[in-house]
This record gives sequence, structure tokens and C-alpha cells, in this order.
Amino acid sequence: MDNSEQGAADAPGAGDIRRGADDRSAVDSTQTFGHDSDLSFIPFGSELTEAELEAISALPARAALLLVRSGPTAGARYLLDTDVTTVGRHPEADIFFDDVTVSRRHAEITRTGGFFELVDQRSLNGTYVNGERVDRAVLDDGAEVRIGKFRLNFFVSPLDRSAVAGA
Repeated sequence: MDNSEQGAADAPGAGDIRRGADDRSAVDSTQTFGHDSDLSFIPFGSELTEAELEAISALPARAALLLVRSGPTAGARYLLDTDVTTVGRHPEADIFFDDVTVSRRHAEITRTGGFFELVDQRSLNGTYVNGERVDRAVLDDGAEVRIGKFRLNFFVSPLDRSAVAGA
């Protein structure tokens, strides 16, 4: 080893760099971005306010309601009363979530008869129903939906609940 190599090896911190590369006990300090750091599924249960219960009971037949339970717009309500409802970060989405964890065209909610289906539109962060990542899923009454950092609960009209129960 010549003097220039010797000097580089003895430079302050040079030994630390070599040791860090080989040290298997090194700590990974990488942090996740967005909602991926919390992939837990904790059902909200029946923690509905009186106003939310009234809104659900007032739903007309063939309609449903999405309640935002957590995220930047917690407390917001979205009426689902059309055959297709778009969800995303695009300003023209029917349900507009202005957050980087939501894709521009994140998901669609389609209505067929009295049933609603959530269809992921190849979103980057995925769409979750009751804690499971889904490409598509029929939404049951009370289901939890997660789109980006937004957690929502889905409720069908009480009129449709009784029709489905009688079928």
C-alpha cells in the first residue's frame, strides 16, 4: 500500500464506512411514506353519531352512504345514488380526495340493483375493504373502505337491507 492509500484508509471516518458496510447489526432507518406505515385494520363498529344514524335511516331505496371516519376530511358524507361513482385525486372525480396517497383515478363504486361494488382502477397504493387489499369487492353494510389515508364506512339504505334480508 503506498502512502496515498494509507492516508485514505486512516482518514477520519474511513474505517467507519468500511465497518458499516460489513456490519450486519446496522439499523435500517428507512421510513415508509403515506398510509403504508399503518396497514392495521381496526373496525369502527357502531361509533355512529346521532346525525350519522339519521342520515343512514333517511337514505332512499337503491342508495348508500360513505362516511369518512379518518383522514383529512373526517366527518364528510358522500351519497351514492348513481350507477357509477368515481373516487380519486382528479378534480372531476365524484368523490375528490386531495391527497398524494390517492391516485388520480383511484376507484369506482358501481351500483347493480341494490348491490354496490368497489372496483380499484389500478391505483398505486391500492384499495382495501375490511383490511384486505382488493381489485374488486361487493360492499356489505358497515364495510370499512380504505383509499389512501382515508378510512370510510359504507352503509346501504335500510329499505334495501330489508329487501335483501327477505330474498
